[in-house]
Amino acid sequence: MARKRSKNSRLIRLGALAFGVVLCAWLWREVGGASSPTGKAARVVVPKGASLRVAADSLAAHDIIGSTRVFRLYARLTGAETDIKPGTFQFDAGAGYAEVLEALVTGRGLMATVVIPEGFDLRDITPALAKALRVPEDSVQAAVTDSAWQRELDIPVPSLEGYLFPATYSFPEGTTAREAVSAMIERLLDVWKPEWDVRLKAMGISRHDALAMASIVEKEARKAEERPLISAVYWNRVKKRMLLQADPTVQYALPRHVGRVLYKDLEVDSKYNTYKYAGLPPGPIASPGEASIAAALAPADVPYLFFVARADGSHQFTETFAQHTQAISQIRTTRRTGSDKPAAPSR
Repeated sequence: MARKRSKNSRLIRLGALAFGVVLCAWLWREVGGASSPTGKAARVVVPKGASLRVAADSLAAHDIIGSTRVFRLYARLTGAETDIKPGTFQFDAGAGYAEVLEALVTGRGLMATVVIPEGFDLRDITPALAKALRVPEDSVQAAVTDSAWQRELDIPVPSLEGYLFPATYSFPEGTTAREAVSAMIERLLDVWKPEWDVRLKAMGISRHDALAMASIVEKEARKAEERPLISAVYWNRVKKRMLLQADPTVQYALPRHVGRVLYKDLEVDSKYNTYKYAGLPPGPIASPGEASIAAALAPADVPYLFFVARADGSHQFTETFAQHTQAISQIRTTRRTGSDKPAAPSR
């Protein structure tokens, strides 16, 4: 009987030892990290003022850590429980608790986040990107005039205007302006649909033409459902060899942004001034979003040649100049005038 108890005791001790070895190995792997060549890097957002518990939950949800309790215990033991920094972090697969916690405390692994809204042009994008990356604006300016990209994309103008896709980007610390610009162009190429190439051939236009039109639509449209109608108006004008008379192209041609185009602004001597020069402008005037690109390549089947804005941002579309004049008169009787300065005529 005693021999049996002794044997059971040895088995229990061996089992406890084995468990201890496995536990130590697991803790060593969790804290120290393990290589995972097949895993992907993950981005984790730690909100401002977030507790360690919130950060740990987010890390676990992205499979960065295996146990929130062990991670929080490790943070307490190392005295880093209250020292974590907010922001968007990127962690490699297999990062251990030590590496993750160090990144949260020191800010290493932080991502620079920049939001590029639809309709931003390079005058807006350049300072926003420079601020997010903490680089000089000159370096961004050099990147957006990269001749290599211009040759690859067959861009006939000396900048990448319109090719930096509007979206929210998170760039790792140390990202250069050229790398960021390349990522934004790659996003456009990823968004571009094969059926759009089919439409280019059917319409007999280039991608550059499509982006130029899409950028005008982006700047003009305030209501999503009107994008194909606005596109139709301008393509109808192109077909009839009429001046586009698009106010956003004049705004782009001016040396600084203006909220409202006045008669004096129509005199600016620029190929982008579509009140003076027929056809599409030399290139895009802003970064269009996916919906505006789609509208440029699928205009509504309507005969409209004119439109005028209502107070709510929608537009009245008409086919003849007489109808257009009447629409302007009707809208002006109900629109509140905020200035006595004469504005440029609506299309």
